[in-house]
This record gives sequence, structure tokens and C-alpha cells, in this order.
Amino acid sequence: MNLKVIGTGSRGNAYLLENEEEALLIECGVNIKAIKQAIKFNIKKIVGCLVTHEHGDHAKSVKEVMNLGIKVYTGKKTFEALGIDSNHHRAYSVWQNDDFKVGGFKVKSFDVEHDAAEPVGFLINHKETGNILFLTDTVYSPYTFRGLNNIIIEANYDGEIAKRKLSDMEFLRNRIIQSHMSIDTCIDFLKANDITAVNNIVLIHLSDSNSHEKAFQYRVAKATGKNVTVAYNGLEMEFNKTPFL
Repeated sequence: MNLKVIGTGSRGNAYLLENEEEALLIECGVNIKAIKQAIKFNIKKIVGCLVTHEHGDHAKSVKEVMNLGIKVYTGKKTFEALGIDSNHHRAYSVWQNDDFKVGGFKVKSFDVEHDAAEPVGFLINHKETGNILFLTDTVYSPYTFRGLNNIIIEANYDGEIAKRKLSDMEFLRNRIIQSHMSIDTCIDFLKANDITAVNNIVLIHLSDSNSHEKAFQYRVAKATGKNVTVAYNGLEMEFNKTPFL
């Protein structure tokens, strides 16, 4: 299995888990053309699209994705916020604690803390990848997870950088702090979970101005002892249960 980062950050998020037979799209907050190019225009290979919430940088192309024949899985209130009838034949409403299957992927949704209608995170299982945690756009997570093999997690900002750069922009600073995960919270969360079997930790959704890529990668690697990658547009990497599969 490969992980492809089509887009990450406030300008747009979209990720592909892909092997030779199928692909799962996670988020569609980029131009539909970028998604088509990432899958080499083999749209039928995409078994479904998971969407965490309705904000444009995560759901920009949701209607175009559905028009291509791809089923979309997200909360009912998220569909409503996007102006999509939750009874649409390609709209699959999931609860904030739900189990469902998308092609060869088993998925569990769970609630997160974000300023959206019905935001969710996803625990994704595939025989090649093992258990993948996808966690973004949340202040923190009250949950811990067992048996993780790969983690895709937000590390949006550094509190000290944000405080310094946004000292005169209280509203923006407060919104970031109240709706996104800081690098400190990210590290605390990782340390609270059993990551013994984790192969990859991928840091996503870094703020363009309130983060430090190399410092974030170093800090997470030091705290966890794991292979840590900072996502960037166009990144492709092996994403298996073990590095030898």
C-alpha cells in the first residue's frame, strides 16, 4: 500500500491510500483535477472518499467527487452543511461512533473537537496497512487507540510561534488554538497511546506561518522513536503494516 499526499494544509487536504487493486480517498479539499491526476485518471479504482468535516480545505470537491460515481462517507450534519441531501445514493452518513466497510478497508469513525457541524476522525484497517489512525482538525482527542500500525496526525502550530506572530490578531489566534492541534498536544497524544507496533507517523496540516517543519519532525521522532515524515504536496511513500511487506 502507498500513501499519496495530494494536498495538505490550509490550502487544501486530500490523501490517497492506494495499492494495485483499489484506492481510498481521505478528504477532498483540493481541485478535482488534482485528485484525477493523483489516481492517473483511473477513477473507478477509488472505492470511496472519507470526509472529516465540511470546511472547504477538506471538502471543496465533494460534489464533483460524487458526480464521478464515488461514494462519500461523512456525518449527516456535514452533508447538510455542504448542501447535499443525505439521502443521495452516493452519500453515506456515518455516526461519530460507527463501523463500516469501504472496499477492502474497514473504517471506524469517532468524534473530534472542532468548530464544524459533525467533525469526525477515522480509524482505518486494511490487511496491508494494519490499523491507521487519521486524526486532524481537532484541539485534542480524549481517546486512546490500541494496535496502531500507522498514524496520520495533525501538528498544526507551535503555541509560542502563534503567540508571537499573531499577537495583534486575537480572533485568528484564538480560532487556531480552539480548533486545531498544536505540536505539544500532538506529542502528548502520541505518548498516551501504545505505539509499539507503529511503523510510520505522518504529520499533516502544518500551518504555513505558525509551524516549523524540521523542528516538528525532530521533536516527534525524539519523543516516539518512530519514523516521522512531514507531509507535503506530492509526497508518496510506502504505508504498510511492516516496512518489509
